[in-house]
Amino acid sequence: MNSRPGRIRIIGGSLRNSRLEVPELPGLRPTPERVRETLFNWLAPMIEGARVLDLCAGTGALGIEALSRGAASACFVEPDARAARALRDNLARLKAADGEVAAVDAQAFLRGAARAFDLVFLDPPFALDLWSALAERLEQGGWLAERAWIYVESPREQVPVLPLCWSLHREGQAGEVRFALYRRALPLS
Repeated sequence: MNSRPGRIRIIGGSLRNSRLEVPELPGLRPTPERVRETLFNWLAPMIEGARVLDLCAGTGALGIEALSRGAASACFVEPDARAARALRDNLARLKAADGEVAAVDAQAFLRGAARAFDLVFLDPPFALDLWSALAERLEQGGWLAERAWIYVESPREQVPVLPLCWSLHREGQAGEVRFALYRRALPLS
């Protein structure tokens, strides 16, 4: 089922079939429903109680889907004021009290006080080519739990350079998009 422009459907959990209002913004590229369904099938065993960071949140569909499926909390990082406002409005309308919005760009957010997340969605605007820089900051800055999961969405032909301790768990492609789930594995000392 495709959602009409300006709306996205939550596909599972307690908020299933809820609609998210999405502002028309240049460069906003919501993760397709088919990809979200595959991703959350992969994440099913580990989503309950997870602390989630939706970095470069955009519509917030990934983080809200995680909350719908039992994540303990979700932090949404979105610098565009209209997108951040729409995200706050959607969270309030859905009574998703465990969601918080940081209206700042991802790099500035990651310069702040770190807290460890169990699951991170890393899906920056493709034109900005921020995957490697953000991944390195996540890894070095104390933002990841010891065995965190990291979802990365990038152009189909572009596999970002990521920290060596991120092990590819699963990957797929949809149209011009590559999507992959990584597991953080700390080196033995």
